Amino acid sequence: MRIMNLVTLALIILGGLNFLSMGVTGYDIIGTVLGGAMLARLAYLIVGLAAIWQLMPGFQSFTVGEVDAERHIHHHP
Repeated sequence: MRIMNLVTLALIILGGLNFLSMGVTGYDIIGTVLGGAMLARLAYLIVGLAAIWQLMPGFQSFTVGEVDAERHIHHHP
């Protein structure tokens, strides 16, 4: 799970940097690098799924603490 968290976090960061580029300059780095509209849409889909994946530890941190949520450890009171 740790590897999946790191991969999804990296994808979210790359997607965020692409949004920053689009907001500041209007330049779509992912679309340009991948060339086709279909490949860019697939990349955006993957980044969106990565964001959903990262919501799980985010919500868990409210109930079990941030460090334990990142480790996916569930404490039972």
